[in-house]
Amino acid sequence: MEFKGSKAYDEEAFFQQFMKRRNRTDSPNLRIEKPAILQLIGNPEGFSVLDLGCGDASLGLDLLEKGCSSYLGIEGSNKMFEEAIQLLEASKGKMELSSMEDYSYPPEAFDLAVSELAIHYVEDMETLFQSIFQTLKPGGRLVFSVQHPLLTSSFKSSESGESRSSWIVDDYFYSGKRVENWMGEQVVKYHRSTGEYFSALANAGFKIESLTEPKPDPEQFSNPEEYKRRMRIPLFLLFSCVKGEDFIG
Repeated sequence: MEFKGSKAYDEEAFFQQFMKRRNRTDSPNLRIEKPAILQLIGNPEGFSVLDLGCGDASLGLDLLEKGCSSYLGIEGSNKMFEEAIQLLEASKGKMELSSMEDYSYPPEAFDLAVSELAIHYVEDMETLFQSIFQTLKPGGRLVFSVQHPLLTSSFKSSESGESRSSWIVDDYFYSGKRVENWMGEQVVKYHRSTGEYFSALANAGFKIESLTEPKPDPEQFSNPEEYKRRMRIPLFLLFSCVKGEDFIG
């Protein structure tokens, strides 16, 4: 059975395995991606924040603790939504159970839109970026991460489900659906080249401020061998974009 979007996380075994995997020592999500996205976001003090595909809203809690004025997390998985509600219970953060595709996107409502490792689950990326653009205030920013296109490219690699010690980069310019054998489930993702992400953002009206492939920091890793392994290929691609004043019309 193929799972689209966040629906795989509602499978109990998958959910438990994912949470254990993500929170393990030297998790690349925690040691590479999260420091990189927080650096791109910078100081969120006073910002109204929209978090798309927020998972358990751990990024939201960080932003609230750093002084953002409001936080709304959008999450399509029931289990992740419940985790987020519990995590945000003592904060002013709010949640909405919805996919990114189905969210209403009120016009000019947010200073900052963020998304961690979720947009590669969305089939219609162009419409999504247009929706995000119109929901940001003038001068608002979009900061997001995706799985690096070098990892999503190969049909063969995604089918194997094996922990990789070497990587196949193939089928790079064949954009579209990939079905990855991930933690025992068939999870649907969508591959795009780096250039396609850039073009879709520009076509939506965004000015791209930064594009980064975060490099592992040895001080973030307790295991030197795991650090060396993570130095071999980029795992994440991050963008920082702005809705300029000149795009109002």
